[in-house]
Amino acid sequence: MILSEYSQLRELIMSGRRIAVVGASASPLRASNFVYKYLRAFGLEAYGVNPAAPDIDGVPCYPTLAAYVAAQGPPDIVDVFRKPADCPQVSRDAIAAGAKAIWFQYGVISKEAIQIADDAGLLVVFDRCLKVEHARINGGLSIAGMNSGRITARRS
Repeated sequence: MILSEYSQLRELIMSGRRIAVVGASASPLRASNFVYKYLRAFGLEAYGVNPAAPDIDGVPCYPTLAAYVAAQGPPDIVDVFRKPADCPQVSRDAIAAGAKAIWFQYGVISKEAIQIADDAGLLVVFDRCLKVEHARINGGLSIAGMNSGRITARRS
């Protein structure tokens, strides 16, 4: 089922505790690193899945979703930071991993991957950021640096 309604996103975010971040980067300059760190900072069981990174900030990173499942069990959400051409295989891997949902980040749009996941019964979110939606739902946009609360651009 493709999720787009606020209530659906809220339910997924509130129930999803174990998150496999496919394409998580050890580089602090990458969005996948920022999102990964945010999820961990909010107490979620987020782990990176990236064959090029043995760990991120001392936390184990897994080379594949299968390796993640062997160590952590099935993820609630597979958060995807990969190019769209790679996503159909990521969807297949998420299905094999027993994931409940797959979340394709901003700009990660693959109709084939979405269809594969939807046909298999996964909850699907695409072209949205898990960090932004989590912060919005949990009232954390200001502490996440997304909403300063200022009405004007003038400095006081």
